[in-house]
Amino acid sequence: MDSIVQGEDISVPRKPTKKEIDGDSMLIEERRQHILALVQSQGRVLVNELSESLGISQITIRKDLDYLQAKGLVQRTHGGALPLSAGAMFDPSLQEKMRQHSQEKQRIAVAAAKMVQEGQCIMLDSGTTTTAVAHALRRFTHLTVITNAINIAADLAGTDFDVILTGGTLRKNSFSLVGPLAEDVLDEMHADILFLGVDGFDLEIGLTTPNVLESRVNRAMVKAARKVVAVCDSTKFHRRSLSRIVPPSDVHYVITDRGLSETDAEVLRGLGIELILV
Repeated sequence: MDSIVQGEDISVPRKPTKKEIDGDSMLIEERRQHILALVQSQGRVLVNELSESLGISQITIRKDLDYLQAKGLVQRTHGGALPLSAGAMFDPSLQEKMRQHSQEKQRIAVAAAKMVQEGQCIMLDSGTTTTAVAHALRRFTHLTVITNAINIAADLAGTDFDVILTGGTLRKNSFSLVGPLAEDVLDEMHADILFLGVDGFDLEIGLTTPNVLESRVNRAMVKAARKVVAVCDSTKFHRRSLSRIVPPSDVHYVITDRGLSETDAEVLRGLGIELILV
């Protein structure tokens, strides 16, 4: 009987027998195959449900899901995972994103604020990382901030900043304004710096987002800014969402955490992008 080698690549998922998946004797690779089969058959899995059904800690389940994502087999979400084919379409809410990688986002925001000078015009797209940047900018006295995120505009309402909200149709999932009105307003704007958060950063394709309307607004922002700074944690790399915003060549700076691999860092630098690791 062939043995199962711990750590080998997963190809075609096999549904193990009940004896295999029950109890502490379940092998790591068998468990991961079982989880992958559930993702594909049910359309999603939740960490707490897997932990309860398999009798394994939630920490271990999260590690299994992280492993499957690293192998390109599932798309991790807050609290679980989706089939990879659904990952490009998946558009988590702002509240869900807020709980992910919060410490990295705070460090990115502090580094972003160091690029800003008093009196500049700053553009912020919607997202949790750019929301963190908005909070970090509150140490300034005089800024003009252009944004399509109503939560960011509300956060800055108590400052002396000049805050310009683009207008447009509300995307309730992200608290952002999209559509032709937002694009037309941005056509008339100019900013010193754009801080752009993304759902995916593929080193060949570029910056991506799950929503087509959002990508068009983001593209208009890139055109309106003198300096484009992508702000994203390292888990966003090698991910592709549904709609491309711009290719990597349109980005001047990337601020990300030190989880970025050295290989990816060298690719970014080779593309002429200045990389800031926090």
